[in-house]
Amino acid sequence: MAHAPVTPRRRYRYELLRWSLLGVAVVVLVVFLLAQRQSVDVSYDRSPAATAKIEGSAGELSDASVPSVDEMTALVAADPVVRLPGSTARWNEHRVREAAGDQPVRILVAPPGLDKDERDRVRDVENATIRVVGTEVSGGIYQSVADTLPDWRAQFATADVTNLLVGLIAALRDAPDPPGHDELRWRAPTDRELAAVAADLRATGLHLGAGATLTGVPDKAARNAFEDGARYVALPAQPFGEPVPRYGPALAELFPDTPIVVMYGLWIEYHGPAADDFAELAGASFYGQFADRLSRYDYPQGNVLTAWLNRVTDLRYSGLFDRPLPYRPIDPLRVALPALPWIFAGCVGTFLVLSVRSLRRPDGLGIRRGDPGRGGTPARLAGLTALAVEMSLLTDARSDPALTRGVVKLQAARAALDEELPDRHVRTLLNEASEELDDAARTLGIASYRPGLYLRGRLS
Repeated sequence: MAHAPVTPRRRYRYELLRWSLLGVAVVVLVVFLLAQRQSVDVSYDRSPAATAKIEGSAGELSDASVPSVDEMTALVAADPVVRLPGSTARWNEHRVREAAGDQPVRILVAPPGLDKDERDRVRDVENATIRVVGTEVSGGIYQSVADTLPDWRAQFATADVTNLLVGLIAALRDAPDPPGHDELRWRAPTDRELAAVAADLRATGLHLGAGATLTGVPDKAARNAFEDGARYVALPAQPFGEPVPRYGPALAELFPDTPIVVMYGLWIEYHGPAADDFAELAGASFYGQFADRLSRYDYPQGNVLTAWLNRVTDLRYSGLFDRPLPYRPIDPLRVALPALPWIFAGCVGTFLVLSVRSLRRPDGLGIRRGDPGRGGTPARLAGLTALAVEMSLLTDARSDPALTRGVVKLQAARAALDEELPDRHVRTLLNEASEELDDAARTLGIASYRPGLYLRGRLS
């Protein structure tokens, strides 16, 4: 069957389409491979705060110590409740007796801030049913830990371990978990108390109660947490069993739209803007992470306040407090990623079809098999290019270099052919490309990809 002659313009468009498809396939392949290791991190901003950290801070150890194991064992044998010098933990004795029932319970109470050897001596007192170090409560194989804001507040504001003791006794007796009970009672501050605190806050923004260990507000952490400033009240741990003056709500009325931070011992409360959305989140996040360490050691209030302010900064910059959530634009790459393999397959398939047609046509786009003239050069170029595309899907680190060199030679031959350079030069480039592709095929161990066999198969 006769074929219509192919004009130079038609041939140019045909070749442009074929090579454009190959270029698109290569680009899609590269994008797809790079996307496999791409990660997208979109955030409102980077938190400038240092890591919220208390572990390893200076001042966690106190000067307190404990007797030898034998001495503590003798003390516990003589008295069911032994309080070593410096101990701070307190509890509702009626609730603890009620929880113990007729089962004997002996409690050894040690001070906070002990080093590891001293804590080990306390744990080695075997006749103590329950051991309390600071406000850390343990017994047998169990350790009792708080997990609610009221329990943490009682533990760190008044050193109250009632709920911890009752829960541990229930575990030791294999009894059901008792219901929680908030032991801390609040009272409104007197006019005199409130006036004294408010005067200091107006003058310096900080009120230090008698017995507080805070020496000053950490400037950098405070600026990061509250850009427009805040007012701080630091009080010592409150007496157990007595109503605690609740300064937060009263100060929030005196200083509207101003963050108010109140410390009772190691317990920190927040009042002010966004308190309903933020205060519980900050408290649960902070004490959920650090309560275990705070219960054992004797940290100054400044260390705890710095770590809490850093946590507040992290929460603010996460968009959870007085900042809008970050806008997350649609990622076009992620949306299009599932379609890329199909686009690649379509381009390669169409390129191969066009290349085969080029090899089979007897007109100006290809040659008849065995044609020794210049018309055989485009056909050989097309065949080797098709081979290179097929091999690119299978090559590895060993065969990639040879394939890459072969593709470079093919590109040079393509350019030489388009510029109508001498046929000898083009054939030399094709011979070099064929050698490189042959090397890649041998490295892959696929005999059918050796250029001689591949082109004979295509032309048959």
